[in-house]
Amino acid sequence: MRTGTLSTRICEEYGIKYPIFGFAHSVDAVIAITNAGGLGVFGGTRSTPEEIEEAMVKIRRAVGSKPFGIDLVLPPGMPQVDNRAAIEAELPAEHREFVQQIYTKYAVPPATRPGMRSRFVRSTEMEDRQLAAIMASDVDLFACGIGAPPRAIDQAKATGKKTCALVGSPHHVERAVRTGIDLIVAQGYDAGAHTGPIGTFSLVPQIVDAAGDLPVLAAGGVATGRHIAASLALGAVGVWIGTAWLTTQEHQDHLSPLEQQKLLAATGADTVISRADSGKTLRQIRSAWSQEWDNDKAPRPLKMPLQDILVGDLLGAIDEHGIEALVHSPAGQGIGWFNQITSVKAVVDQLVTETEQALSAMGIPRA
Repeated sequence: MRTGTLSTRICEEYGIKYPIFGFAHSVDAVIAITNAGGLGVFGGTRSTPEEIEEAMVKIRRAVGSKPFGIDLVLPPGMPQVDNRAAIEAELPAEHREFVQQIYTKYAVPPATRPGMRSRFVRSTEMEDRQLAAIMASDVDLFACGIGAPPRAIDQAKATGKKTCALVGSPHHVERAVRTGIDLIVAQGYDAGAHTGPIGTFSLVPQIVDAAGDLPVLAAGGVATGRHIAASLALGAVGVWIGTAWLTTQEHQDHLSPLEQQKLLAATGADTVISRADSGKTLRQIRSAWSQEWDNDKAPRPLKMPLQDILVGDLLGAIDEHGIEALVHSPAGQGIGWFNQITSVKAVVDQLVTETEQALSAMGIPRA
């Protein structure tokens, strides 16, 4: 039996009212997304195992039996152990000097604590500890933002959790399917944070065709109900949204005032893809930070986790001390639709209403 006026097979399978999966780094936003009828997914990659455990408990208490998820980035090729000193020893002098020039040029005071990207190393050791915390929890969905290693998927399935992989190219689908994944997110070029080279409208139908019977969610630039209706027309059974929650009340404690201002003022044309934060492609609000690294005289960003450790403390100092020119935030090209602070519920309600209107205009029943 379908659970809402805007309902697809994914709603029945996951026990949710609307086919809207909402990714956020804010626990409060995740709770609100789930309680508004979607499925909130906590971005846990930069959280310690202890923080993950705490977040899972807090979310469960707030949502009751409603389903929610957690996402980890698990890229291949990471070092085996969490050893910052060993990573620092590999950093080229040219890159160290460039980072120091940014400190000097923008008068950035030193950070008083390690940055979000440098307080631990993205390593197999840390991944295993994070996975252990996730598997010990009762979270319903385990999603892999980059990479879907069988060791992680097997653990999740063994503990009764649904599994999900985000993909940005059709050739990633076969590998994900072999792991026994339950759900695929087709994330297009429009998306915030880590994203691939193919636009959402080109990518989604290719992933749907390649996935066979596996359900597919559309991601990347999904900002209105018309985008959701279009995603359903392309064969997706729902959507995965991240940018929409950045300007909600529930997410504001997770952002600095400068980040809030830049997000509210931004249009889709104000985003740019850079590897400067982590070594991986990351769509973010354009700033002096991305421009410095795009300069012809800048060194090429290092691979993850070397870039994490190279710039992590500097990024932390930029946020801690509010260095306006350098402050930036991940965001997708849909950011232009979100120019005022509102609530998660208001966003969900508007998305649902707009989707139903768009489907009705095309002569398609709402359910």
